[in-house]
Order: sequence, then structure tokens, then C-alpha cells
Amino acid sequence: MTDRRTVIADAAITTIAREGMRGFTHRAVDRTAGLAEGSTSYYFRTREALMFAALARLAELDTIDIGDVTELGGTVGQDALVSLLTSVMWAWLTDGRERTLARYELTLESTRRPAVRARLRSHGVAFRVAAEQTITAAGATEPKRRARALVSYLDGLLLHQLTQVGAGEVDEDELRAACRDLLAMALA
Repeated sequence: MTDRRTVIADAAITTIAREGMRGFTHRAVDRTAGLAEGSTSYYFRTREALMFAALARLAELDTIDIGDVTELGGTVGQDALVSLLTSVMWAWLTDGRERTLARYELTLESTRRPAVRARLRSHGVAFRVAAEQTITAAGATEPKRRARALVSYLDGLLLHQLTQVGAGEVDEDELRAACRDLLAMALA
């Protein structure tokens, strides 16, 4: 059985994705979770605490999606990395689309709320370190700089696909080609 805090954090993510930050209230999260009015505020008194719960849950679910990249072994081949990137990106654009939308909503909110920005940075450290270690194992020079650039490029690709402001929707094969190109740039 999932505990009540997790149910509320999941509902917070869904509410943010569907309603944006303007519609993100304790009552809206109660409705999304199918809970009695006041349940969410019992567990998370402030809107900020509720945002922090959503951020922590996003980080937890993202970690599950990415898996343990150290399982790829000491030397990582480019094909294995392309497969990993494509798989994660495709999941975040399809089944995990709401989570990805919520992540971007919270990212924009962090420009106005330093505490949210600090939490986002804190949760993101593990992912940045994993990207750096992974491309180091794949033979990248200047792994810190290149990992930061790779993550930024992938983020841009995700954002363009979610919002359709780019050249149009890509299918999984085109996404794989884009991941291959971005990884080649990071390893060059």
C-alpha cells in the first residue's frame, strides 16, 4: 500500500502538470488524489512544503527511470548510452509526460522562489554527477563541462517536444538519432 504522503505527492505532480502553478492549491491536490478536503494541508501545511514533496517525488521517480548507470560497467559504449538516453527521454515524453510537464512548471517557479531553486539544484546534483561519470567512462575529455552541456541539450529537446515549439514531433527513431548526435558531440 502506498502511504498517504506519496499519494499526495503524486497528486501534486499531476495537478501541477494539468493546472499549472496557478491551479496548484491544496484543494486541487485533494480533488486529484480523491481525498477529503483538508487532507493535503494536514500533511503539507504550506504550498511550498507541497512543492517540496512534489520535487522529492519527481527526483525519486526520475532515479527509478534512469536506473543505476554504474551497472553499465567501467567502460561504457556509445550504443549503450544512446539506448539509455533514448529510453529515458521516450519515457519522459510518453508515459512520464505529466511528470516532465510538472518538472518544467516547477523549474519556472524556481525563478521566483529561491527555496524551490535550491531544492531543484539539490535534487539535480545526483543526475549531473551520474552524467559526468557516465561520459567519463565513455571516454569524454572535460567531462564536467560536456556533461553539463549534454544535460542542457537533452533538456531543450524534451522541452521542444513537450511544447511543440520546435520543428515538430519526433518518433522514437528520430529521438534515438538525436540522442546519438548529442552524445557524439559530448564525446568529441
